[in-house]
Amino acid sequence: MDDKDVKDRLLDAALMHVPFDGWSPAAFDAAATDSGVDPALARAICPRGAVDLALAYHQRGDDEMIRRIHTEDLSAMRFRDRVAAAVRFRIEAADDKEVVRRGSALFALPHNAADGARAIWGTADKIWTALGDRSDDVNWYTKRTILSGVYSSTVLYWLGDESDGHQATWEFLDRRIDGVMQFEKVKARLRDNRAFNTVFAGPLALIGKIRAPMRPTDDLPGRWPGPQ
Repeated sequence: MDDKDVKDRLLDAALMHVPFDGWSPAAFDAAATDSGVDPALARAICPRGAVDLALAYHQRGDDEMIRRIHTEDLSAMRFRDRVAAAVRFRIEAADDKEVVRRGSALFALPHNAADGARAIWGTADKIWTALGDRSDDVNWYTKRTILSGVYSSTVLYWLGDESDGHQATWEFLDRRIDGVMQFEKVKARLRDNRAFNTVFAGPLALIGKIRAPMRPTDDLPGRWPGPQ
């Protein structure tokens, strides 16, 4: 049994306790007991305990989203609808609101905030990549930043949504996506505006040097290539 199998066993066992105990040391210890995983091995696989399991739960949701993007026929959809569908797939991958709510509380803590932001950024990156994004400049960052905001705000709306079939959430998502599309139209108009390009020639030249990550092993989400 490899590390992933052990972590999956711990996660499956923890999900029974998280709605009551949160992503806490108590839930982690109970998961180790229920799964039959030796506590020392559990700590070796998950050094940060329940935080690592919460991140594994998020990754599991991302994996299910990717599976649906690749298996469902989205070819007839407008691109903005494909993005909305991907966000919906990701939210529907969570089968227990309370588990997600507890995760939101965990990653709202200052010492876990970076992990939470990284997980949301990762979800946005997976969506754009799965949908065929080919941007390699500053747009690589703006697309993921904006979609991270759309995804996180929609999740928060969904947590409080009691409408039939979460219809109110999907309408909220559509409005957010429409807002993004309007923003992209404004960006396109500015790119074609001669006066704007003249006034901001310096900053635009600097922005034009920004490139998307070139290697999966990069420690940071991007790079500054310097003079070329």
